[in-house]
Amino acid sequence: MQQTLHRHLPSFFRSHLESLSGIGLMLGTLFFAAALTPTLIPRTHVTQGVLAGACFAAGYGLGVLWHWLWAYMELPEPKGRAARLINAGIGLLCLGVAIVFLGRAAEWQNTIRALMQMEPVTSAHPVKVSIIALLTFAVLLALARLFKRFARFVARQVRRVVPRRVANVTGAAIAILIFWLLATDVFFRGALHVLDSSFREFDALLEPERPQPTADLKTGGPQSLVRWNELGRAGREYIASGPTASEIQRQSGRDAKEPIRVYVGLRGASTPQARARLALDEMKRVGAFERSVLVVITPTGTGWIDPAAADSLEYLLHGDVASVAMQYSYLSSPLSLLAQPEYGAEAARALFLAVYEHWTSLPKDRRPRLYLHGLSLGAKNSAGSAELFEMIGDPIQGALWSGPPFESRVWRTITDARNPGSPAWLPELRDGAFVRFMNQYGSPVPDDAPWGPMRVVYLQYASDPVTFFDYRDLYRRPAWMNEPMGPDVSPELRWYPVVTMLQLALDMAVGTNTPMGYGHVFAPQHYVDAWVAVTGVNDWSPDALAGLKRYLLERAQASMEDEQGSEGAYEGRGG
Repeated sequence: MQQTLHRHLPSFFRSHLESLSGIGLMLGTLFFAAALTPTLIPRTHVTQGVLAGACFAAGYGLGVLWHWLWAYMELPEPKGRAARLINAGIGLLCLGVAIVFLGRAAEWQNTIRALMQMEPVTSAHPVKVSIIALLTFAVLLALARLFKRFARFVARQVRRVVPRRVANVTGAAIAILIFWLLATDVFFRGALHVLDSSFREFDALLEPERPQPTADLKTGGPQSLVRWNELGRAGREYIASGPTASEIQRQSGRDAKEPIRVYVGLRGASTPQARARLALDEMKRVGAFERSVLVVITPTGTGWIDPAAADSLEYLLHGDVASVAMQYSYLSSPLSLLAQPEYGAEAARALFLAVYEHWTSLPKDRRPRLYLHGLSLGAKNSAGSAELFEMIGDPIQGALWSGPPFESRVWRTITDARNPGSPAWLPELRDGAFVRFMNQYGSPVPDDAPWGPMRVVYLQYASDPVTFFDYRDLYRRPAWMNEPMGPDVSPELRWYPVVTMLQLALDMAVGTNTPMGYGHVFAPQHYVDAWVAVTGVNDWSPDALAGLKRYLLERAQASMEDEQGSEGAYEGRGG
Protein backbone atom coordinates (compact mmCIF):
# COMPACT_ATOMS: atom_id res chain seq x y z
CA MET A 1 0.00 0.00 0.00
CA GLN A 2 2.78 2.40 0.98
CA GLN A 3 4.78 1.59 -2.21
CA THR A 4 1.68 2.21 -4.29
CA LEU A 5 1.14 5.57 -2.56
CA HIS A 6 4.74 6.64 -3.20
CA ARG A 7 4.50 5.53 -6.82
CA HIS A 8 1.33 7.51 -7.47
CA LEU A 9 2.06 10.62 -5.41
CA PRO A 10 4.51 12.21 -7.91
CA SER A 11 2.16 11.57 -10.80
CA PHE A 12 -0.70 13.12 -8.78
CA PHE A 13 1.22 16.34 -8.25
CA ARG A 14 2.60 16.27 -11.78
CA SER A 15 -0.88 16.01 -13.25
CA HIS A 16 -2.10 18.94 -11.18
CA LEU A 17 0.91 21.06 -12.11
CA GLU A 18 0.46 20.24 -15.77
CA SER A 19 -3.20 21.22 -15.52
CA LEU A 20 -2.27 24.77 -14.52
CA SER A 21 -2.81 27.47 -17.13
CA GLY A 22 0.30 29.09 -18.61
CA ILE A 23 -1.37 32.45 -19.14
CA GLY A 24 -2.90 32.14 -15.68
CA LEU A 25 0.53 31.57 -14.12
CA MET A 26 1.96 34.54 -15.99
CA LEU A 27 -0.80 36.94 -14.96
CA GLY A 28 -0.82 35.49 -11.45
CA THR A 29 2.91 36.13 -11.13
CA LEU A 30 2.48 39.74 -12.23
CA PHE A 31 -0.22 40.16 -9.56
CA PHE A 32 2.04 38.41 -7.03
CA ALA A 33 4.86 40.83 -7.86
CA ALA A 34 2.60 43.87 -7.65
CA ALA A 35 1.36 42.70 -4.23
CA LEU A 36 4.91 43.04 -2.89
CA THR A 37 4.96 46.78 -3.60
CA PRO A 38 4.05 49.18 -0.77
CA THR A 39 0.67 50.71 -0.05
CA LEU A 40 -0.24 52.55 3.19
CA ILE A 41 0.56 50.22 6.11
CA PRO A 42 3.76 48.20 6.75
CA ARG A 43 3.26 44.43 6.48
CA THR A 44 4.66 41.42 8.32
CA HIS A 45 5.82 38.38 6.35
CA VAL A 46 2.57 36.61 7.31
CA THR A 47 0.24 39.32 6.04
CA GLN A 48 2.46 39.81 3.00
CA GLY A 49 2.34 36.11 2.19
CA VAL A 50 -1.45 35.88 2.50
CA LEU A 51 -1.87 39.02 0.37
CA ALA A 52 0.56 37.82 -2.30
CA GLY A 53 -1.15 34.43 -2.46
CA ALA A 54 -4.59 36.01 -2.80
CA CYS A 55 -3.34 38.35 -5.53
CA PHE A 56 -1.67 35.43 -7.33
CA ALA A 57 -4.99 33.56 -7.22
CA ALA A 58 -6.86 36.61 -8.58
CA GLY A 59 -4.41 37.00 -11.43
CA TYR A 60 -4.47 33.29 -12.17
CA GLY A 61 -8.26 33.32 -12.28
CA LEU A 62 -8.28 36.21 -14.75
CA GLY A 63 -5.70 34.41 -16.87
CA VAL A 64 -7.82 31.26 -16.94
CA LEU A 65 -10.84 33.34 -17.92
CA TRP A 66 -8.84 34.95 -20.75
CA HIS A 67 -7.72 31.56 -22.02
CA TRP A 68 -11.29 30.26 -21.88
CA LEU A 69 -12.56 33.23 -23.93
CA TRP A 70 -9.73 32.68 -26.44
CA ALA A 71 -10.68 29.04 -26.86
CA TYR A 72 -14.40 29.82 -26.92
CA MET A 73 -13.86 32.17 -29.85
CA GLU A 74 -11.94 29.32 -31.55
CA LEU A 75 -8.80 31.39 -32.05
CA PRO A 76 -5.57 29.49 -32.86
CA GLU A 77 -3.30 28.48 -29.99
CA PRO A 78 -0.04 26.50 -29.81
CA LYS A 79 -0.19 22.77 -29.18
CA GLY A 80 2.16 19.88 -28.51
CA ARG A 81 5.88 20.63 -28.30
CA ALA A 82 5.39 24.34 -29.04
CA ALA A 83 2.94 24.67 -26.17
CA ARG A 84 5.31 22.90 -23.79
CA LEU A 85 8.22 25.16 -24.79
CA ILE A 86 6.10 28.27 -24.37
CA ASN A 87 4.92 27.11 -20.95
CA ALA A 88 8.51 26.35 -19.92
CA GLY A 89 9.56 29.83 -21.02
CA ILE A 90 6.64 31.36 -19.12
CA GLY A 91 7.63 29.37 -16.05
CA LEU A 92 11.23 30.64 -16.16
CA LEU A 93 10.04 34.20 -16.74
CA CYS A 94 7.64 33.97 -13.81
CA LEU A 95 10.36 32.63 -11.55
CA GLY A 96 12.69 35.47 -12.53
CA VAL A 97 10.03 38.15 -11.94
CA ALA A 98 9.14 36.67 -8.54
CA ILE A 99 12.78 36.57 -7.44
CA VAL A 100 13.43 40.17 -8.50
CA PHE A 101 10.37 41.54 -6.73
CA LEU A 102 10.92 39.45 -3.60
CA GLY A 103 14.43 40.89 -3.48
CA ARG A 104 13.05 44.43 -3.34
CA ALA A 105 10.22 43.76 -0.89
CA ALA A 106 12.20 44.80 2.22
CA GLU A 107 13.32 48.02 0.54
CA TRP A 108 9.73 48.89 -0.35
CA GLN A 109 8.48 48.19 3.18
CA ASN A 110 11.21 50.40 4.59
CA THR A 111 9.98 53.35 2.52
CA ILE A 112 6.80 53.25 4.63
CA ARG A 113 8.55 52.47 7.91
CA ALA A 114 10.92 55.42 7.48
CA LEU A 115 8.01 57.83 7.05
CA MET A 116 6.35 56.41 10.18
CA GLN A 117 9.63 56.57 12.15
CA MET A 118 9.75 52.78 12.58
CA GLU A 119 12.87 50.62 12.70
CA PRO A 120 13.81 49.35 9.22
CA VAL A 121 13.59 45.64 8.45
CA THR A 122 16.67 43.85 7.18
CA SER A 123 14.74 41.13 5.36
CA ALA A 124 11.27 40.59 3.95
CA HIS A 125 11.65 36.83 4.60
CA PRO A 126 11.13 35.86 0.94
CA VAL A 127 11.09 32.11 1.59
CA LYS A 128 8.40 32.37 4.26
CA VAL A 129 6.40 34.79 2.13
CA SER A 130 6.59 32.40 -0.84
CA ILE A 131 5.49 29.38 1.21
CA ILE A 132 2.54 31.24 2.76
CA ALA A 133 1.58 32.60 -0.66
CA LEU A 134 1.65 29.13 -2.23
CA LEU A 135 -0.49 27.70 0.58
CA THR A 136 -2.98 30.56 0.21
CA PHE A 137 -3.10 30.05 -3.55
CA ALA A 138 -3.58 26.30 -3.13
CA VAL A 139 -6.55 26.81 -0.81
CA LEU A 140 -8.18 29.36 -3.12
CA LEU A 141 -7.50 27.19 -6.17
CA ALA A 142 -9.09 24.20 -4.46
CA LEU A 143 -12.19 26.28 -3.67
CA ALA A 144 -12.35 27.50 -7.28
CA ARG A 145 -12.13 23.95 -8.63
CA LEU A 146 -14.77 22.80 -6.19
CA PHE A 147 -17.01 25.57 -7.48
CA LYS A 148 -16.30 24.53 -11.07
CA ARG A 149 -17.16 20.89 -10.38
CA PHE A 150 -20.35 21.83 -8.59
CA ALA A 151 -21.40 24.12 -11.45
CA ARG A 152 -20.79 21.31 -13.96
CA PHE A 153 -22.74 18.85 -11.84
CA VAL A 154 -25.74 21.19 -11.70
CA ALA A 155 -25.46 21.86 -15.44
CA ARG A 156 -25.54 18.12 -16.22
CA GLN A 157 -28.73 17.73 -14.21
CA VAL A 158 -30.39 20.73 -15.86
CA ARG A 159 -29.27 19.66 -19.33
CA ARG A 160 -31.89 16.92 -19.30
CA VAL A 161 -34.64 19.50 -19.78
CA VAL A 162 -32.99 22.58 -21.37
CA PRO A 163 -30.39 23.20 -24.12
CA ARG A 164 -26.70 22.73 -23.28
CA ARG A 165 -25.65 26.38 -23.16
CA VAL A 166 -28.69 27.39 -21.14
CA ALA A 167 -27.85 24.54 -18.75
CA ASN A 168 -24.25 25.79 -18.44
CA VAL A 169 -25.40 29.32 -17.58
CA THR A 170 -27.98 27.96 -15.14
CA GLY A 171 -25.39 25.73 -13.47
CA ALA A 172 -22.97 28.64 -13.03
CA ALA A 173 -25.72 30.89 -11.65
CA ILE A 174 -26.93 28.29 -9.16
CA ALA A 175 -23.36 27.57 -8.07
CA ILE A 176 -22.72 31.27 -7.49
CA LEU A 177 -25.91 31.57 -5.46
CA ILE A 178 -25.15 28.50 -3.33
CA PHE A 179 -21.55 29.51 -2.65
CA TRP A 180 -22.62 33.08 -1.85
CA LEU A 181 -25.27 31.92 0.59
CA LEU A 182 -22.83 29.53 2.25
CA ALA A 183 -20.20 32.24 2.54
CA THR A 184 -22.53 34.94 3.89
CA ASP A 185 -25.51 33.37 5.63
CA VAL A 186 -23.85 30.21 6.95
CA PHE A 187 -20.14 30.82 7.40
CA PHE A 188 -19.91 34.61 7.72
CA ARG A 189 -23.02 35.24 9.79
CA GLY A 190 -22.33 32.15 11.89
CA ALA A 191 -18.85 33.44 12.61
CA LEU A 192 -20.28 36.85 13.48
CA HIS A 193 -22.78 35.23 15.85
CA VAL A 194 -19.97 33.39 17.63
CA LEU A 195 -17.83 36.53 17.76
CA ASP A 196 -20.75 38.62 19.02
CA SER A 197 -21.44 36.12 21.79
CA SER A 198 -17.80 35.93 22.83
CA PHE A 199 -17.39 39.74 22.70
CA ARG A 200 -20.58 40.10 24.77
CA GLU A 201 -19.14 37.83 27.45
CA PHE A 202 -15.78 39.59 27.30
CA ASP A 203 -17.50 42.97 27.49
CA ALA A 204 -19.27 41.94 30.71
CA LEU A 205 -16.12 40.94 32.58
CA LEU A 206 -15.23 43.28 35.44
CA GLU A 207 -11.59 44.33 35.43
CA PRO A 208 -9.86 44.45 38.82
CA GLU A 209 -7.81 47.47 37.68
CA ARG A 210 -11.01 49.52 37.17
CA PRO A 211 -12.82 49.71 40.53
CA GLN A 212 -16.27 51.25 40.74
CA PRO A 213 -16.25 55.04 41.31
CA THR A 214 -17.18 56.20 44.81
CA ALA A 215 -18.15 59.78 43.90
CA ASP A 216 -21.89 60.38 43.61
CA LEU A 217 -21.53 62.51 40.46
CA LYS A 218 -19.66 59.80 38.56
CA THR A 219 -21.54 57.60 36.11
CA GLY A 220 -21.52 54.12 37.61
CA GLY A 221 -21.10 55.53 41.12
CA PRO A 222 -23.37 54.90 44.15
CA GLN A 223 -26.07 57.40 43.07
CA SER A 224 -25.76 56.85 39.33
CA LEU A 225 -28.76 55.89 37.21
CA VAL A 226 -26.40 53.61 35.24
CA ARG A 227 -24.99 50.54 36.97
CA TRP A 228 -21.24 50.03 36.87
CA ASN A 229 -21.51 46.41 35.72
CA GLU A 230 -23.78 47.47 32.81
CA LEU A 231 -21.33 49.93 31.28
CA GLY A 232 -19.25 47.33 29.46
CA ARG A 233 -15.45 47.27 29.31
CA ALA A 234 -15.18 50.26 26.97
CA GLY A 235 -17.57 52.30 29.10
CA ARG A 236 -15.80 51.50 32.35
CA GLU A 237 -12.47 52.33 30.73
CA TYR A 238 -13.84 55.67 29.54
CA ILE A 239 -15.31 56.65 32.91
CA ALA A 240 -12.31 55.51 34.96
CA SER A 241 -9.45 56.79 32.79
CA GLY A 242 -10.23 60.51 32.45
CA PRO A 243 -8.00 63.19 33.99
CA THR A 244 -8.90 64.66 37.37
CA ALA A 245 -9.24 68.36 38.14
CA SER A 246 -5.92 68.33 40.02
CA GLU A 247 -4.09 66.72 37.08
CA ILE A 248 -5.50 69.31 34.68
CA GLN A 249 -4.61 72.14 37.07
CA ARG A 250 -1.01 70.93 37.43
CA GLN A 251 -0.58 71.03 33.66
CA SER A 252 -2.40 74.30 32.91
CA GLY A 253 -1.47 76.24 36.04
CA ARG A 254 -5.07 77.45 36.33
CA ASP A 255 -8.14 76.47 38.32
CA ALA A 256 -9.85 73.44 36.83
CA LYS A 257 -13.05 71.48 37.21
CA GLU A 258 -13.60 67.75 37.30
CA PRO A 259 -14.64 66.77 33.74
CA ILE A 260 -18.05 65.10 33.43
CA ARG A 261 -18.27 61.86 31.49
CA VAL A 262 -21.57 60.04 30.93
CA TYR A 263 -21.73 56.64 29.27
CA VAL A 264 -24.53 54.09 28.73
CA GLY A 265 -23.70 50.53 27.73
CA LEU A 266 -25.78 48.08 25.74
CA ARG A 267 -27.05 46.49 28.96
CA GLY A 268 -28.42 49.80 30.19
CA ALA A 269 -31.74 49.40 28.34
CA SER A 270 -33.25 47.25 25.63
CA THR A 271 -33.62 49.83 22.82
CA PRO A 272 -31.50 52.74 21.54
CA GLN A 273 -34.29 55.19 22.43
CA ALA A 274 -34.49 53.88 26.00
CA ARG A 275 -30.71 54.07 26.38
CA ALA A 276 -30.77 57.63 25.03
CA ARG A 277 -33.40 58.64 27.61
CA LEU A 278 -31.31 57.02 30.33
CA ALA A 279 -28.24 58.94 29.14
CA LEU A 280 -30.17 62.22 29.16
CA ASP A 281 -31.46 61.60 32.69
CA GLU A 282 -27.93 60.82 33.86
CA MET A 283 -26.65 64.01 32.22
CA LYS A 284 -29.24 66.07 34.08
CA ARG A 285 -28.35 64.34 37.35
CA VAL A 286 -24.63 65.12 37.11
CA GLY A 287 -25.09 68.68 35.79
CA ALA A 288 -23.75 68.13 32.27
CA PHE A 289 -25.82 70.99 30.86
CA GLU A 290 -24.26 73.40 33.35
CA ARG A 291 -20.81 73.16 31.79
CA SER A 292 -19.57 75.59 29.10
CA VAL A 293 -19.10 72.84 26.49
CA LEU A 294 -21.06 69.63 25.86
CA VAL A 295 -19.90 66.94 23.42
CA VAL A 296 -22.04 64.10 22.08
CA ILE A 297 -19.61 61.30 21.23
CA THR A 298 -20.43 58.37 18.98
CA PRO A 299 -18.00 55.54 19.86
CA THR A 300 -16.48 52.94 17.58
CA GLY A 301 -18.12 49.54 17.05
CA THR A 302 -17.01 48.06 20.36
CA GLY A 303 -18.09 51.17 22.25
CA TRP A 304 -14.49 52.40 22.57
CA ILE A 305 -13.75 56.13 22.79
CA ASP A 306 -10.28 57.36 21.87
CA PRO A 307 -8.75 58.77 25.08
CA ALA A 308 -6.48 60.98 22.95
CA ALA A 309 -9.57 62.85 21.75
CA ALA A 310 -11.39 63.09 25.08
CA ASP A 311 -8.37 63.91 27.25
CA SER A 312 -7.05 66.64 24.95
CA LEU A 313 -10.38 68.49 24.99
CA GLU A 314 -10.73 68.22 28.77
CA TYR A 315 -7.24 69.65 29.32
CA LEU A 316 -7.81 72.44 26.78
CA LEU A 317 -11.06 73.52 28.46
CA HIS A 318 -9.66 73.21 32.02
CA GLY A 319 -12.20 70.48 32.78
CA ASP A 320 -15.19 72.73 32.07
CA VAL A 321 -16.71 70.17 29.69
CA ALA A 322 -19.20 67.31 29.75
CA SER A 323 -19.38 64.44 27.28
CA VAL A 324 -21.92 61.69 26.68
CA ALA A 325 -21.65 58.45 24.70
CA MET A 326 -23.76 55.36 24.12
CA GLN A 327 -22.66 51.86 23.08
CA TYR A 328 -24.40 50.23 20.12
CA SER A 329 -22.43 47.02 19.44
CA TYR A 330 -19.97 44.49 20.82
CA LEU A 331 -18.23 44.01 17.47
CA SER A 332 -15.30 45.96 16.10
CA SER A 333 -16.07 48.70 13.57
CA PRO A 334 -15.36 46.65 10.41
CA LEU A 335 -17.46 43.72 11.66
CA SER A 336 -20.18 45.99 12.98
CA LEU A 337 -20.28 47.82 9.65
CA LEU A 338 -20.81 44.51 7.85
CA ALA A 339 -23.20 42.85 10.30
CA GLN A 340 -25.14 45.81 11.75
CA PRO A 341 -24.69 48.77 9.37
CA GLU A 342 -27.95 50.43 10.41
CA TYR A 343 -27.77 49.77 14.15
CA GLY A 344 -25.01 52.21 14.97
CA ALA A 345 -26.71 54.95 12.97
CA GLU A 346 -29.98 54.38 14.83
CA ALA A 347 -28.29 54.63 18.23
CA ALA A 348 -26.33 57.77 17.26
CA ARG A 349 -29.51 59.41 15.98
CA ALA A 350 -31.46 58.54 19.14
CA LEU A 351 -28.81 60.01 21.44
CA PHE A 352 -28.40 63.19 19.40
CA LEU A 353 -32.15 63.82 19.26
CA ALA A 354 -32.55 63.32 23.02
CA VAL A 355 -29.70 65.71 23.82
CA TYR A 356 -30.54 68.27 21.12
CA GLU A 357 -34.21 68.52 22.04
CA HIS A 358 -33.36 69.21 25.68
CA TRP A 359 -30.52 71.57 24.74
CA THR A 360 -32.78 73.70 22.51
CA SER A 361 -35.29 74.00 25.35
CA LEU A 362 -32.70 75.78 27.52
CA PRO A 363 -32.11 79.57 27.45
CA LYS A 364 -29.47 80.33 24.83
CA ASP A 365 -27.43 82.44 27.23
CA ARG A 366 -27.31 79.72 29.90
CA ARG A 367 -26.70 76.55 27.93
CA PRO A 368 -23.38 74.94 26.89
CA ARG A 369 -21.92 75.07 23.42
CA LEU A 370 -22.81 71.78 21.74
CA TYR A 371 -20.42 69.72 19.59
CA LEU A 372 -20.34 66.28 17.98
CA HIS A 373 -17.41 63.88 17.83
CA GLY A 374 -16.70 60.42 16.48
CA LEU A 375 -13.80 58.27 15.32
CA SER A 376 -13.90 55.77 12.45
CA LEU A 377 -17.36 54.18 12.28
CA GLY A 378 -18.29 56.58 15.06
CA ALA A 379 -17.48 59.50 12.74
CA LYS A 380 -19.78 58.07 10.06
CA ASN A 381 -22.65 57.51 12.46
CA SER A 382 -22.12 60.84 14.21
CA ALA A 383 -22.23 62.72 10.89
CA GLY A 384 -25.49 60.98 10.08
CA SER A 385 -27.06 61.62 13.47
CA ALA A 386 -27.81 65.30 12.87
CA GLU A 387 -29.80 66.64 9.92
CA LEU A 388 -28.65 70.09 8.82
CA PHE A 389 -32.15 71.30 7.90
CA GLU A 390 -33.50 70.62 11.42
CA MET A 391 -30.74 72.75 12.98
CA ILE A 392 -30.99 75.81 10.70
CA GLY A 393 -32.97 77.78 13.27
CA ASP A 394 -30.81 76.73 16.22
CA PRO A 395 -27.54 75.14 15.04
CA ILE A 396 -24.99 73.34 17.17
CA GLN A 397 -21.54 74.89 17.33
CA GLY A 398 -19.64 72.26 15.36
CA ALA A 399 -18.12 68.80 15.09
CA LEU A 400 -14.78 67.02 15.06
CA TRP A 401 -14.75 63.77 13.08
CA SER A 402 -11.53 61.77 12.88
CA GLY A 403 -10.66 58.91 10.53
CA PRO A 404 -14.01 58.94 8.68
CA PRO A 405 -14.54 55.58 6.93
CA PHE A 406 -14.73 55.48 3.13
CA GLU A 407 -18.48 54.79 3.27
CA SER A 408 -19.23 58.02 5.13
CA ARG A 409 -21.72 59.81 2.86
CA VAL A 410 -21.14 63.32 4.25
CA TRP A 411 -17.35 63.02 4.06
CA ARG A 412 -17.42 61.74 0.47
CA THR A 413 -19.80 64.49 -0.67
CA ILE A 414 -17.53 67.18 0.75
CA THR A 415 -14.36 65.55 -0.60
CA ASP A 416 -15.82 65.22 -4.10
CA ALA A 417 -16.86 68.89 -4.02
CA ARG A 418 -13.36 70.12 -3.04
CA ASN A 419 -11.74 73.13 -4.69
CA PRO A 420 -9.88 72.46 -7.97
CA GLY A 421 -6.23 71.62 -7.34
CA SER A 422 -6.95 70.61 -3.75
CA PRO A 423 -5.58 67.12 -2.94
CA ALA A 424 -8.11 64.42 -2.09
CA TRP A 425 -6.16 63.51 1.06
CA LEU A 426 -6.39 67.10 2.42
CA PRO A 427 -9.25 68.87 0.63
CA GLU A 428 -10.24 72.51 0.77
CA LEU A 429 -13.93 73.42 0.43
CA ARG A 430 -14.61 76.95 -0.76
CA ASP A 431 -13.24 79.47 1.78
CA GLY A 432 -13.13 77.00 4.70
CA ALA A 433 -15.78 78.89 6.70
CA PHE A 434 -17.88 75.76 7.30
CA VAL A 435 -15.61 72.71 7.04
CA ARG A 436 -11.84 72.23 7.18
CA PHE A 437 -9.61 69.19 6.88
CA MET A 438 -6.53 68.66 9.04
CA ASN A 439 -3.69 66.13 9.24
CA GLN A 440 -0.42 65.86 11.17
CA TYR A 441 0.68 69.23 9.82
CA GLY A 442 -2.52 71.17 10.39
CA SER A 443 -4.94 72.59 7.85
CA PRO A 444 -4.28 74.25 4.49
CA VAL A 445 -6.72 76.99 5.59
CA PRO A 446 -4.93 79.74 7.59
CA ASP A 447 -5.69 79.73 11.31
CA ASP A 448 -6.93 83.33 11.19
CA ALA A 449 -9.41 82.66 8.38
CA PRO A 450 -12.94 83.50 9.59
CA TRP A 451 -15.39 80.75 10.52
CA GLY A 452 -19.13 80.71 10.00
CA PRO A 453 -21.68 79.97 12.76
CA MET A 454 -20.84 76.25 12.72
CA ARG A 455 -17.34 74.72 12.65
CA VAL A 456 -16.73 71.23 11.23
CA VAL A 457 -13.23 69.71 11.22
CA TYR A 458 -12.16 66.39 9.71
CA LEU A 459 -8.92 65.01 11.16
CA GLN A 460 -7.50 62.43 8.77
CA TYR A 461 -4.13 61.00 7.79
CA ALA A 462 -3.19 60.30 4.18
CA SER A 463 -1.91 56.89 5.34
CA ASP A 464 -5.30 55.83 6.77
CA PRO A 465 -6.75 52.97 4.67
CA VAL A 466 -10.05 53.07 6.57
CA THR A 467 -10.62 56.48 5.03
CA PHE A 468 -9.14 55.96 1.58
CA PHE A 469 -10.16 52.41 0.67
CA ASP A 470 -12.67 52.26 -2.17
CA TYR A 471 -14.17 49.31 -4.05
CA ARG A 472 -13.63 51.27 -7.26
CA ASP A 473 -9.87 50.94 -6.74
CA LEU A 474 -10.44 47.58 -8.43
CA TYR A 475 -10.48 49.24 -11.85
CA ARG A 476 -9.40 52.88 -11.53
CA ARG A 477 -6.63 54.91 -9.89
CA PRO A 478 -7.94 56.79 -6.82
CA ALA A 479 -7.66 60.56 -6.69
CA TRP A 480 -5.57 60.53 -3.50
CA MET A 481 -2.76 58.83 -5.43
CA ASN A 482 -2.37 61.80 -7.75
CA GLU A 483 0.68 64.00 -7.26
CA PRO A 484 1.45 65.35 -4.79
CA MET A 485 0.74 62.41 -2.49
CA GLY A 486 0.40 62.71 1.28
CA PRO A 487 3.49 63.28 3.45
CA ASP A 488 3.10 59.90 5.18
CA VAL A 489 2.57 57.90 1.96
CA SER A 490 5.44 55.97 0.37
CA PRO A 491 6.78 57.60 -2.83
CA GLU A 492 7.05 54.05 -4.25
CA LEU A 493 3.28 53.49 -4.07
CA ARG A 494 1.73 52.68 -7.46
CA TRP A 495 -1.76 51.73 -8.59
CA TYR A 496 -2.37 48.27 -10.08
CA PRO A 497 -5.82 47.07 -11.16
CA VAL A 498 -7.37 44.55 -8.74
CA VAL A 499 -4.16 44.30 -6.67
CA THR A 500 -4.34 47.79 -5.13
CA MET A 501 -7.88 47.17 -3.87
CA LEU A 502 -6.78 43.90 -2.22
CA GLN A 503 -3.74 45.64 -0.72
CA LEU A 504 -5.86 48.41 0.77
CA ALA A 505 -8.41 45.89 2.07
CA LEU A 506 -5.59 44.22 4.00
CA ASP A 507 -4.32 47.63 5.13
CA MET A 508 -7.75 48.31 6.65
CA ALA A 509 -7.51 45.13 8.73
CA VAL A 510 -4.13 46.19 10.18
CA GLY A 511 -4.64 49.96 10.10
CA THR A 512 -4.22 50.31 13.87
CA ASN A 513 -0.83 48.54 13.90
CA THR A 514 1.08 51.76 13.27
CA PRO A 515 2.84 54.24 15.53
CA MET A 516 0.67 57.00 16.93
CA GLY A 517 0.07 59.71 14.36
CA TYR A 518 -0.14 57.44 11.31
CA GLY A 519 -2.58 55.04 9.72
CA HIS A 520 -5.72 54.80 11.84
CA VAL A 521 -4.07 55.71 15.18
CA PHE A 522 -4.63 59.38 16.01
CA ALA A 523 -2.19 61.27 18.19
CA PRO A 524 -3.26 63.61 21.03
CA GLN A 525 -1.15 66.53 19.76
CA HIS A 526 -3.12 66.48 16.51
CA TYR A 527 -6.37 66.34 18.44
CA VAL A 528 -5.26 69.44 20.35
CA ASP A 529 -4.91 71.42 17.11
CA ALA A 530 -8.23 70.08 15.84
CA TRP A 531 -10.11 70.95 19.04
CA VAL A 532 -8.59 74.43 19.08
CA ALA A 533 -9.92 74.97 15.56
CA VAL A 534 -13.38 73.58 16.42
CA THR A 535 -13.93 75.27 19.78
CA GLY A 536 -11.95 78.46 19.25
CA VAL A 537 -9.98 78.05 22.51
CA ASN A 538 -7.64 81.06 22.82
CA ASP A 539 -6.47 81.16 26.44
CA TRP A 540 -3.39 79.01 25.92
CA SER A 541 -0.10 80.60 24.85
CA PRO A 542 1.89 78.88 22.04
CA ASP A 543 4.46 77.67 24.57
CA ALA A 544 1.75 76.33 26.89
CA LEU A 545 0.07 74.52 23.98
CA ALA A 546 3.38 72.98 22.95
CA GLY A 547 3.91 71.80 26.52
CA LEU A 548 0.41 70.33 26.65
CA LYS A 549 1.02 68.42 23.42
CA ARG A 550 4.26 66.95 24.77
CA TYR A 551 2.60 65.97 28.03
CA LEU A 552 -0.40 64.30 26.33
CA LEU A 553 1.84 62.44 23.88
CA GLU A 554 4.04 61.08 26.68
CA ARG A 555 0.91 60.13 28.65
CA ALA A 556 -0.63 58.34 25.66
CA GLN A 557 2.60 56.50 24.81
CA ALA A 558 2.99 55.32 28.41
CA SER A 559 -0.61 54.10 28.41
CA MET A 560 -0.07 52.25 25.13
CA GLU A 561 3.07 50.58 26.49
CA ASP A 562 1.17 49.49 29.61
CA GLU A 563 -1.57 47.96 27.43
CA GLN A 564 0.91 46.13 25.24
CA GLY A 565 2.86 44.90 28.24
CA SER A 566 -0.10 43.59 30.23
CA GLU A 567 -1.40 40.10 29.50
CA GLY A 568 -4.83 40.10 27.93
CA ALA A 569 -4.93 43.86 27.60
CA TYR A 570 -8.15 45.22 26.21
CA GLU A 571 -7.64 46.55 22.71
CA GLY A 572 -10.51 48.58 21.34
CA ARG A 573 -8.34 51.07 19.49
CA GLY A 574 -9.89 52.01 16.20
CA GLY A 575 -12.49 49.31 16.75
